[in-house]
Amino acid sequence: MVRQQWRVVWVIIFLLLVDSTFEQSLSSRNEKLALLQLRTSLGLRAKEWPIKLDPCSGWVGVHCSSGRVVGINISRFKRTRIGSQTPQFSVDALQNLTRLTTFNASFFLLPGSIPEWFGLRMTSLQVLDLTACSVTGSLPASLGNLSSLTEIHLSRNGLTGMVPTSLGQLPNLSFLDLSQNALNGIIPPAIGSLSKLRFLNLSGNSLSSSIPFDISNLSSLTVLDLSFNTLSGILSANLFLPLTKMKSLSMDHNNFTGSFPAALWSMPALQFLDASANRFTGNLPNVTSTATASIAFFNLSQNEFYGYLSTVVRRFSFIDLSSNYFEGKVPSFVHLNVSISRNCLQNVKSQRGGSECSSFYKARGLVFDSGQSNTTQPLPPPPPPRSSKSHMKTIILAAVLGGVGLLIALILIFSSVLLICKRKSTATQRGTGVGPVPTGSTPPPPSGLSLNLSSLGDAFTYQQILQATSDFKIENLMKNGHSGDLFRGLLEGGVPVVIKRIDLESVKKEAYLVELGFFSKVSHARIVPLLGHCLENENQKFLVYKYMPNGDLSSSLFKKNDSDDGSLQSLDWITRLKIAIGAAEALSYLHHESTPPLVHRDVQSSSILLDDKFEVRLGSLSEVCAQEVDTHQNRISRLLRFQQTSDQGSSGTLPSQILIYLFIYLLLSHLRHTPLNVP
Repeated sequence: MVRQQWRVVWVIIFLLLVDSTFEQSLSSRNEKLALLQLRTSLGLRAKEWPIKLDPCSGWVGVHCSSGRVVGINISRFKRTRIGSQTPQFSVDALQNLTRLTTFNASFFLLPGSIPEWFGLRMTSLQVLDLTACSVTGSLPASLGNLSSLTEIHLSRNGLTGMVPTSLGQLPNLSFLDLSQNALNGIIPPAIGSLSKLRFLNLSGNSLSSSIPFDISNLSSLTVLDLSFNTLSGILSANLFLPLTKMKSLSMDHNNFTGSFPAALWSMPALQFLDASANRFTGNLPNVTSTATASIAFFNLSQNEFYGYLSTVVRRFSFIDLSSNYFEGKVPSFVHLNVSISRNCLQNVKSQRGGSECSSFYKARGLVFDSGQSNTTQPLPPPPPPRSSKSHMKTIILAAVLGGVGLLIALILIFSSVLLICKRKSTATQRGTGVGPVPTGSTPPPPSGLSLNLSSLGDAFTYQQILQATSDFKIENLMKNGHSGDLFRGLLEGGVPVVIKRIDLESVKKEAYLVELGFFSKVSHARIVPLLGHCLENENQKFLVYKYMPNGDLSSSLFKKNDSDDGSLQSLDWITRLKIAIGAAEALSYLHHESTPPLVHRDVQSSSILLDDKFEVRLGSLSEVCAQEVDTHQNRISRLLRFQQTSDQGSSGTLPSQILIYLFIYLLLSHLRHTPLNVP
């Protein structure tokens, strides 16, 4: 009995100790004043930083240790109305937080440049995250003094100037992301001194010259992205040889020339490589039949490779060799894992013309294998130009034959995912924060609708909406949707957006309420981000979305080239596969990870939106509703939005089998490279 009492006493003492640890208060008066100054200068709301509570225990995103502030996270915070009118990079108060190790302000508007004192006063800083903060100006060289820094996230800003050489002085740096800025100049060789660097992303800038050989010293590097720059020159054959831990390498859309670095064909950990849209040239290497197979995806399209296809293609899960100059017959070992369109190959469709191929080989002093017995004989005259319709049929047929294997694999994978998820959801309901949605119907009218508008992005004024769209000029109209008109817009600070104008005199009021209700309870990386709304106008409502640079699937997939023949512009197979998987993840989330399961009801190519990296973001969410069992025979018709009355279109939902049908329909359009007629 006594022993049990002592156990109770010890448990109580332990709980008191734990409680005192987690409910610690801020012990430094100077740091309390600094936080209050930061709260004022950034215009933070009392909802997150209530002035009457202790910052260590009552302020969201403030982390303390031993009564001192060690971390601040204001990512995606909302400002007060006054604070949002004149946002600035006003963080001077951080200088007084001498033990601060983490500062995360990602997706929080901080227009202005990083001050020089940042690298002189914040000596304890380990993680700096200013992703998508509208930061401008050049990077201060003083950042090289922050020897404790392990991560720098500065992507998606407006940074200019050169990459500071001083960054090479950060001995503990493991993550450096400067992508999607306006940086210029060369990649500083000093970067090669960062022995602990595992992630380096410099894509989407205007960097020039070549890749410094010092990069080969980054023995811990696993991800390197140099795509979409103006890099050039011939790369050393052994440049990447020491990088044995490399898993992903992107250097597409540059101007590299010469032979492809030999080391890249046999890197043991490499799983993804994109070297497309350069001017690499030469032959494919030969490998023995006993060479170890690889799970890597290689994209070498849009280069100047030539010669015969070799057995190296068998080493990869997929390799895109389209838009090069390979010649001869297609070997038997080339299967569906190889994309070979737009080459100089024999007896296959969708190849370059004979005169173009002959000119390419002749310019390099090479003999072109045209398949004729005497290659010195002139090439036969080109066939008469085919009609645009006939040319389109050839493209469609080649795409279908080349992609049918991939189609079957994706269908099997997606069907398996649906079946597994369905079984799991039957055994146990997994909550994801999605509240109840009235089954098979739209939400109740406004009087009965409870929406937390503070969770739905910024509340824009009507004047801001007019200014962003230039009074809805016709030049900014993107399309007339069934739930509203979509306009391009530009917010203060230069942030591009898409604004949906909903006219309540011609569109059901419930449509925009359904969408707001959806966004208030659902958050997922595959759903298009809602940035805000404007509901002050009685007859018109406005929803503000993040702008998707690559539009929707239909505009990207069915885009015509600038050439006179009216041919379609091709997405490489790796990108198509990424889009297909992304669409599957988005639909699977709605059907199997939401409670209750949700049905999109408007899935088509225009609903699949693509960001700057061709990542899928699902849009057209005004008709989402909960799933119910439906025994009617016209389910497919309702799902595919055939001609119907408005009552039919808003009643009933569809089961998973119809989602699979529609996904197959989208995949066929995706792989055929042309829109399908619905059977």
